[in-house]
Amino acid sequence: MTDKVPEKQKNNPLHGITLERMLVDLVDRFGWERMGRKIRIKCFTSDPSVSSSLRFLRRTPWARAKVEEMFLKSMDV
Repeated sequence: MTDKVPEKQKNNPLHGITLERMLVDLVDRFGWERMGRKIRIKCFTSDPSVSSSLRFLRRTPWARAKVEEMFLKSMDV
């Protein structure tokens, strides 16, 4: 059995990384306070949690894009 990545995912550095994994890694690296300063959304600044942030990010494409961008920059990808 070979691990074949679909052609359109070959150049996607986020392929295989869940939103939860990105969020947990960013919180571990930067903390909620710093993330809230970089990405001004209430779920990072007011009683933050992974579960509430995931609910918001899954419903809000612009916020998810900012988290993905922050994750990529933090990984130097």
